[in-house]
Amino acid sequence: MATRIVRSAPAADVDPGLAPVGTLPGVGPALVASLARLGLERVQDLWFHLPLRYEDKTRITAIAELRPGERAQVEGVVEAVERGFRYRPQLKVAIGDASRQTLLLRFFHFNRAQAEQLLPGTRLLCYGEVRHGAHGLEMVHPHYRRLDETAAVAVDDALSPVYPTTEGLGPKRLAGVIGKALALLPPAAQLELIPPALCARHGLTSLRDALLYVHRPPPDARLDQLMLGRHPAQQRLVFEELLTQHLSLKRMRAAVRLRRAPALGGTGELRQRLLASLPFRLTAAQQRVGEEVARDLAQPRPMLRLVQGDVGTGMLG
Repeated sequence: MATRIVRSAPAADVDPGLAPVGTLPGVGPALVASLARLGLERVQDLWFHLPLRYEDKTRITAIAELRPGERAQVEGVVEAVERGFRYRPQLKVAIGDASRQTLLLRFFHFNRAQAEQLLPGTRLLCYGEVRHGAHGLEMVHPHYRRLDETAAVAVDDALSPVYPTTEGLGPKRLAGVIGKALALLPPAAQLELIPPALCARHGLTSLRDALLYVHRPPPDARLDQLMLGRHPAQQRLVFEELLTQHLSLKRMRAAVRLRRAPALGGTGELRQRLLASLPFRLTAAQQRVGEEVARDLAQPRPMLRLVQGDVGTGMLG
């Protein structure tokens, strides 16, 4: 997501989005450096650092209801553990649940302490992608945590965003920093740059609501829409980005138009000789574009034009 255009704020009313990320609580020099590798230098950069995808840890799926290719969260008790070294080290942990089905957890990167924690009888909460294995359904390197034998399972109250990250900056820590930045979002009227009439015409939600939604979608959010980028909140941010790019290009075009350039009028003789030497005749559209280019070159300002055509059509560009 491109950085949005921000309006200049009076000195007495500093825009929180323009503050350096180092002003956020708990963000020291090392974390500032890690964020900078992602291009995140100001608070508003964190607002627009949007999730790549979402994980649904708001519910628990019975092992009997798992489907290959889906990501799911399951609760189960370790039934058997096997450590194999035939081709490469691996740890296989079979868990079962009340649906009387078994799911295999497979780990290729593990240490001795981890293996000693996953003993038969251990209660686990796991999240990962379900796939077909040699002996049934399995998860490879799922996220998991051990549970108390009798305690009730606490699931998340919202979908979990997964952000683009970098080396030395884990997803959980990055999400925490983004949460601190979101706490500084101004009121909707102060944050909004698009006129209310334009928002109403296109059925756009406020920018503030859209940002809060994509970073913290509720449990009942349409995960299919979010994963495809088609949720109204995401579409609002797409509109914001496209409008920003459009205005930036218009501003750049206006600046270029202020410059001077030599007028290249000429008699047109060389142009006619070139066209006469071509082994084909120009189409009506090609003739029109050629005339427009000639008129632009005759003006005392830079020409801003892109000429394009399909390969093999004889288009001159």
